Amino acid sequence: MSDDLSAVANFLYEAGTLKQTKRTGWWMAGVRDPESVAEHSWRTSLIASIIAKLEGADPARAAFLAVWHDTGETRTGDVNHLGKKYTDGEADPRAIAVDQVAGMPEGLAEAVTELIGEYEARESPEAVCARDADKLECMIQGIEYRAQGYENAQRWIDNSRGRIVTKSGQALADAVLETGSLDWLRAALGETKR
Repeated sequence: MSDDLSAVANFLYEAGTLKQTKRTGWWMAGVRDPESVAEHSWRTSLIASIIAKLEGADPARAAFLAVWHDTGETRTGDVNHLGKKYTDGEADPRAIAVDQVAGMPEGLAEAVTELIGEYEARESPEAVCARDADKLECMIQGIEYRAQGYENAQRWIDNSRGRIVTKSGQALADAVLETGSLDWLRAALGETKR
């Protein structure tokens, strides 16, 4: 391994910008201070591991793919679907990853670019589970925003639900839709369900 890890250090600072990068689509639903890309990626990773376990895929690999799935947004920002209509197409996350890992130790750079490529190809069971997790996380966030009074979040709930493809992801989405966003708290406190 190379002793020079400055490119890795640079990437770690770059990745930190996702903690301040807002998910811009929520602004169209009227959400004034939407979640960050990092917040979205964290819960997406948890969901990916759950869906993968239910699907018989590798939960660790699915979570690994999910945690990296939006790292290219450090370079592009979070371009929502309407914004993509007015650009020359979506920036290729694989090309962004190549730029991001330039100068890193070869084995590490290769691992990151392969990981991004696997997620984007959506051919492995784990990548399919991670993609479903991305959609389910958006759906859950929409439900939470709707509960806060953002009625326009319903569009994101419906669109996200319609894009989930795995049997387990669909079943989990249905369970989420039937569960109140604070039912977990009521259960933890031993309160009866409303």
